[in-house]
Amino acid sequence: MTEPLEVLVDGEEPAGRRASAGPSSRLRTETDAVVVGAIEAVAFGLGALIVFFGREVPLWGSGLSVGAVAGVAAFIGGLIAAFVGYWRSRARPEQRWRLEIPPWKFGLDATTVALVHAVLAAIFAVAMFVLLQRGFQGLVFDPLIAVAAVASVSGASGYLIALSVSDLGTRRLAALLVTFVAVATLTSIATVADPYWWRDHFSQLGTADDFSAWMFNTALVVAGFFVATFSLYLHRDLAALVARGVLVHRWAPRFVSVMFIVLGLMLAGVGVFPFDVNVVLHNVCAAGMSAAFAAMVLGSPAILNGMPKRFFVICYVTFGVLIGGFLLYAPPIAYYNLTAFELVAFAVIFGWILLFIRFTDAVLAPAAVLGPRG
Repeated sequence: MTEPLEVLVDGEEPAGRRASAGPSSRLRTETDAVVVGAIEAVAFGLGALIVFFGREVPLWGSGLSVGAVAGVAAFIGGLIAAFVGYWRSRARPEQRWRLEIPPWKFGLDATTVALVHAVLAAIFAVAMFVLLQRGFQGLVFDPLIAVAAVASVSGASGYLIALSVSDLGTRRLAALLVTFVAVATLTSIATVADPYWWRDHFSQLGTADDFSAWMFNTALVVAGFFVATFSLYLHRDLAALVARGVLVHRWAPRFVSVMFIVLGLMLAGVGVFPFDVNVVLHNVCAAGMSAAFAAMVLGSPAILNGMPKRFFVICYVTFGVLIGGFLLYAPPIAYYNLTAFELVAFAVIFGWILLFIRFTDAVLAPAAVLGPRG
C-alpha cells in the first residue's frame, strides 16, 4: 500500500501530498470542523444559559465566572472535537495508516491526542479571561454576553481542534508536545501556593495538595503517554527511511520506538508517584527516563547510521550541555540549585526530541516532492 508523506515544508504541503489528498478531502475536513465548532457553540451556549440565567458574573474570580465555565466547556468540547476529528480523518489518504494499527493503539493514540488538545484549550481559555479581568477591573457580564462569550470560546476551540487532529504528522505532534509541556508547567508554576517551592527541587511542584500540584502531575502523566504513543508516528517515518536505504539498520525504528515508549512511561511514572507519595518509585522513574534518553542520544551514531553527521554533532552537544548543567549544580561549583538543573534537563530532553523530529522530517522531505512512499 502506498501512502503520501506527511510533511509540511515551510508551512506548505508538498506537491505529492496535495495531489493525493485532493480538494474534496480538504473541503470535507474543513466542513467537518465548521460543523463540530457550530454544534459545540450551540450546545455549550445553551448550557451556559442555564448556569448564568438571572446572574451577572465576572470575567474571572472566585466562585462562578465566565472564564471558569469557558474553561470547562473548552476542555469537554475539546475532547469531543478531538475524538470526532481523529475518527473521521482516518480515511483520508495520508492518514489511512491509522486503519492498520491495532484497535488498542488507535484508542490510546486518540485519547492522548485528545487530552493534550483539550488541556491546552482549557488553559488558553482560562488565561484569556484572567488577563481580560485584570485589564477590565470590576467588569461584569449579564447572562446574554456571558453566554455569547462561552459559546464563542467553545465554537472556536472545537473548530481549531477538529482541524488540528485531522492532519497530524510527526512534526506537528512534536511541536504540540513541547507546547503542552511548557504551557502546563508554566501554569503550575504560576498557580503554586508556596512562593518558595523552587528552593527545594522541581518535583516540589507536585507535592502540594492544590490545583498547581494536580496540574503538574497530570501534565507529566499525559505528556508521558503522549511521548509513548508518539512512537507510532516516529516508527512509521524511520521505517520509511530504512525502506529508502537512508538508515542502515532495519532494527533502528523498533529500537527508537521502544526507547520512546520507555521514556514516556517513565515520565508518566514521575507524575503518578509524586516525590511526597513514594520517593523511591519517583526517583526510579526519573532515572529510567534519563537512561532511555542517554541511550538514544549517545547511541545515535550506531543506531541511526545514515542520518546526516551534523545530527550526531547536535546529539553530542546536547549531551554535553546536560553534563555541563549538572556540573554547575554539583559541588564544588554549586552555581545554582537542583530546581535550576532539573529545568535545564527538561529543556534539553524535550528540545532534543523536537530537533530529532525536525531532522527526520527534513531527511524525508526531498522524497515527498517525488511522490508517495511505499
